[in-house]
Amino acid sequence: MAISRSQLAKELEPGLNALFGMEYNRYEGQHSEVFDTETSDRAFEEEVMLSGFGAAPTKQEGSALAFDDAQEAYTSRYNHETVALGFSITEEAVEDNLYDRLSSRYTRGLARAMAHTKQVKAASILNNAFNSSFKGGDGKELCATDHPLTNGSTFANEPSTPADLNETSLEDALISIAGFVDERGLIIALKGSKLIIPRQLQFVAERLMVSNLRVGTADNDVNAIRSMGLLPEGYVVNDYLTDTDAFFIKTDAPNGFKHFERLSLTTAMEPDFDTGNMRYKARERYSFGFSDPRCVFGSPGA
Repeated sequence: MAISRSQLAKELEPGLNALFGMEYNRYEGQHSEVFDTETSDRAFEEEVMLSGFGAAPTKQEGSALAFDDAQEAYTSRYNHETVALGFSITEEAVEDNLYDRLSSRYTRGLARAMAHTKQVKAASILNNAFNSSFKGGDGKELCATDHPLTNGSTFANEPSTPADLNETSLEDALISIAGFVDERGLIIALKGSKLIIPRQLQFVAERLMVSNLRVGTADNDVNAIRSMGLLPEGYVVNDYLTDTDAFFIKTDAPNGFKHFERLSLTTAMEPDFDTGNMRYKARERYSFGFSDPRCVFGSPGA
């Protein structure tokens, strides 16, 4: 449906000083703090987890060596979505107003709507991290206590008892990350790189990570996380996280959070021959997801 003069009555009046409602600042690019961006030229992308080999056994003198088999563990698939939005302005509304004044304001509003959707879709990966309805390639949600391994065991990237963000829970999470294993149960050298939190936890995170001494104690103990240089990228606030007490630690695991860009944001405008209306649209194609759940340790909060 086209935007008509009746919907823009005040904008057509002489002496109008200001229009407002679409000029707010917006949180931009927060997805880049979590996801690594790659381009894609296909309808979807797939990434395969390989199991590698198990621990090498001791070979007895004169005996044959043991052979092991490598195999594919699971496949993560990224299906690109098309996100698009447009608006139309009647020919009469364009004729009765300054063309650039009307269209430029609504195209900025269109850009704001597209940017908002992208951040919401990116944050949904973390917002659904503990929801078993949103499974990754291994058949489990992003954060779980029982991610299956090809050796028949499991590993956890979620505490067995949900905990709020505090000194103990943060240290326990970092210890757990250092003990992550691969598909064959071999310990891998992973570290936490960044704390990701909702805006409600920013003051807690500031005290935990910036203070030189331990928080909330009368002891003159050092802040171990700060003095040891853990979480070198500090913390970031994601304003699109919906759980007010959940927190996440992004690790330095390769092939973790992925953002595939199939088609970057494009805009177009054209008149409609039958109606004379001027039509505008914005469109892009992308996907967000994760391949290796070892890319994060998360707690849903107590």
